[in-house]
Amino acid sequence: MTGCSSGLGLALARAVAAAGDRVVATSRGASPLDALAAEFPGQVVPARLELRSAADCAAAVELAREHLGGVDVLVNNAGVGLFGAVEEVSDEELRDQLEVLAVAPWRLSRLVLPVMRAQGGGHVVNVSSVGGRMAFPGLGAYVAGKFALEGMSLALAAEAAPFGVRVTVVEPGGFATSYGSSLAEAAGRLPEYGEALAPMRAALRGMAGDAELNRPEAFAELVLRVVAAGAGPVRVPVGPDAYAMVEAALAGEAAELAAARALAGEGVAAPDPV
Repeated sequence: MTGCSSGLGLALARAVAAAGDRVVATSRGASPLDALAAEFPGQVVPARLELRSAADCAAAVELAREHLGGVDVLVNNAGVGLFGAVEEVSDEELRDQLEVLAVAPWRLSRLVLPVMRAQGGGHVVNVSSVGGRMAFPGLGAYVAGKFALEGMSLALAAEAAPFGVRVTVVEPGGFATSYGSSLAEAAGRLPEYGEALAPMRAALRGMAGDAELNRPEAFAELVLRVVAAGAGPVRVPVGPDAYAMVEAALAGEAAELAAARALAGEGVAAPDPV
């Protein structure tokens, strides 16, 4: 499991261990996981993993094989956020986002698939976001990574099913974590976007202390339920707000498709605006 030092990943690693299962919990530095390993001796194996390093990813999978005897479930949870308008984000900043949010989960999935095929099955759980279904101003690089992750996951689900390998994409809504407070900002800030992006920036910065947002423990409970179910949909929103936002996004897509049909002369009128 990646990204276990805080937030959703830490809550899930703790829930897995509390349920009696063993987990290789990774983070960019292993030391933040020492307390969790001490809390669950023999069940939590902490490991350092720099997701941008192909060698680190291969070593983490090999560690799981050595300590656990295989890989029943891979959870690609680690994430990184960047706040900035599309015009503000540099090529380097965009590549860094995509490396963590899309390339690393793809790499780790590729590494565990031979193991899962050999053992007759497994489960890949990719942690996306409602930002994998819809876009938010100031988060173009982040949602680009999540859209890519969801596209890969849908393809993988079809490809891996014959081998008994399940794929699930979980899509959290708003959770009270440090995501917003740790969000980096694009270096090339432009004053033209200051006013337009200010409300989104403020909302993100206040996430950790927002008592109305979902709690990480609810995320962990849902993921455990999904894994235990044995079957289910590929994409699973997490939290009441996530369902509301996904429903709104789907309704918007339906309206846009109807408008496109009308524009293209397909004979289907666009719906009246609400």
